[in-house]
Amino acid sequence: MTRRKRVVSVVGATGLVGSEIVRQLLRQHFPLASLLLFASPNSQIQKVPLAGKWVEVKPFKLDLLRRSEICFLAAGGAFSRRYARRIASLGNVVIDNSSAFRMHHDVPLVVPEVNPQDLSWHRGLIANPNCSTIQMVVALAPLHRKWHLRRIVVATYQAVSGAGTRAVAELTIQTSAILEGNEVRSRVFPHQIGFNVIPHIDDFDSSGWTREESKMLNETRKILDDNEIEVIATTARVPVFRGHSEAIYAEFEKEITPDEARCELRSAPGVIVMDDFRRNVYPTPVLCSGKEGTYVGRIRAVPGSKCGICMWVVSDNILKGAALNAVQIAQHLIRSHA
Repeated sequence: MTRRKRVVSVVGATGLVGSEIVRQLLRQHFPLASLLLFASPNSQIQKVPLAGKWVEVKPFKLDLLRRSEICFLAAGGAFSRRYARRIASLGNVVIDNSSAFRMHHDVPLVVPEVNPQDLSWHRGLIANPNCSTIQMVVALAPLHRKWHLRRIVVATYQAVSGAGTRAVAELTIQTSAILEGNEVRSRVFPHQIGFNVIPHIDDFDSSGWTREESKMLNETRKILDDNEIEVIATTARVPVFRGHSEAIYAEFEKEITPDEARCELRSAPGVIVMDDFRRNVYPTPVLCSGKEGTYVGRIRAVPGSKCGICMWVVSDNILKGAALNAVQIAQHLIRSHA
């Protein structure tokens, strides 16, 4: 692929991630020849404001993708499993935000700051990793290259926007209901999310682990190309609208100090260090919402361990955790002519 302008399509363009992909394409000055926007096949034609004009969002039809060269999929796993490879066969490079192909051996799973080299072997389909995995590997990959990760224990505090627009609405409605003393109803989540924490994201397997927790294990190993790394994750949904937080314990083969980790992270691509406990400086979802980076703070030693450190990592799950990472993949493809 050269640096000429591209015909780009976004399928699922009216959802949280799809609409953010559209905004990021404009914000990042992506070389667009034209932009084709699609919603679900049963949708009516809609018009959305875009760069000072109204643009049609059409119901998805496969034949309409023949004009497209790069296609962003943000329409869910079932849709991707049905259409992703068919869209790629029309000549598109497909960047899929769902989990449908992440663990397929012939599909690269890419975070551009971490493993851009894997884009060289794509066959027309590239997977965007899980939001909680992305921010964790952005923060840990620079340390892994120098000290070699052996074990990760992570607890996530994930915003409701990770579950879509209906989840955002549910938190809003429940918060108002609680404050007004009205009945609280839960339709999206299995329990009340307003003023609550739910230690359950995605489905449980037969052993009691959730799919979200398994994703963090399997995707981390694939992105870092190391099946020996142990990842023990507990994922929880919290009453935050936007921005995932993670408490991470990382254990390495070699001795590491907090100062060494800070120094390495300050020069790492995509990482912003906010770490001064004496002045209460550390990242929070409110501070990081709408920002592009992965923020790291509370870097500290582990008593009794010379090879382990703890850290607190926060990132906007709709930006770096989804839409921005997908756009950065496309930008890297253009720069590298892949």
